[in-house]
Amino acid sequence: MADAARPPIRTAVIGFGTSGRIFHAPFLAANPDYSLDAIVTRDPSRSAAAATRHPGARIMATPDELLADAAEFDLVVIGSPSGTHAALADEALEAGLDVVVDKPFATTAHEARGLIAEAELLGRRLTVFQNRRWDGDFRTLQDLVAEGELGEVRRFESRFEWWQPEPAASWKTEASAAEAGGILYDLGTHLIDQAVQLFGPVSDLHAEIARRRPAAAADDDVFLALQHDSGVTSHLWMSAVAPLSGPRFHVLGSRAGYTTWGLDVQEPSLLAGALPGDPGFGETPEARWGVLGADGEIRRVPTQRGDYGEFYRRLAVAIHDGGPLPVDPADAVAVLELIERAHAAASVSA
Repeated sequence: MADAARPPIRTAVIGFGTSGRIFHAPFLAANPDYSLDAIVTRDPSRSAAAATRHPGARIMATPDELLADAAEFDLVVIGSPSGTHAALADEALEAGLDVVVDKPFATTAHEARGLIAEAELLGRRLTVFQNRRWDGDFRTLQDLVAEGELGEVRRFESRFEWWQPEPAASWKTEASAAEAGGILYDLGTHLIDQAVQLFGPVSDLHAEIARRRPAAAADDDVFLALQHDSGVTSHLWMSAVAPLSGPRFHVLGSRAGYTTWGLDVQEPSLLAGALPGDPGFGETPEARWGVLGADGEIRRVPTQRGDYGEFYRRLAVAIHDGGPLPVDPADAVAVLELIERAHAAASVSA
């Protein structure tokens, strides 16, 4: 609950596509620590949708319009196309604002390190929206690993896969890898971040990067094998051209394995019109709980509630009380470094 004695964090969201509309604005609007005061989008239909959903927010056409009134805000959330993230974050920091950047943090690790240095110099808070750390299945897996339920983890398999043989018209399919386009920069940032959060730094990697659809400007089918310093091997798949998808998580340890199917329920719920705070929001039905055990002796494990709103609760504490950021931006740099290593290790095939 917000402290009534202090004003809410005056917030602006740049971009009202899937990122701003689904992953940011609903959680900001639901949290009394924030006021959603401005939304930036030049698209007329998105402007109308933003005004309807968030009538208290000013609708602006360009980031320049927002930054011209920067003194009226405390925080800006950047949910624009990936190739614009670094430049907009730089401008927002220079304008005296705290900044949330959607993933990927920047186009290159070098750009990202520069933003961190700038934020430190200016005394501003800078963090990256790695919201999949609060997926219900990932939170469940974290606890199973920490509690030793799997024994010594040996192999971690993780997938984001779907079937879309004809890409939809979108900046995501039109942006090149040099503009942080492609599925490795998009979903790979989540899969890599989760693997590193679970099992630590990566000493070696193998990458298979392909562009299967001629209409796509960058990779749409990627496999990564990561060797962690801890001894765990992570196998990560991300694909837009998988006619049949594998398990979301398949984790093998010395005592037991853990397998889940399907994605966290929060995104589809939000797309269907649900809101944070609705009864049952973020709760995975029992029929979709993961299974834990060894062959012949397995049991379903309740999936923890998914909770992307935790990111913004932690950020409010960081802004008001000086607590730690919900995501250390250095973690996002490490992810970008691994993406760059993967691109260097594999030539993209068509």
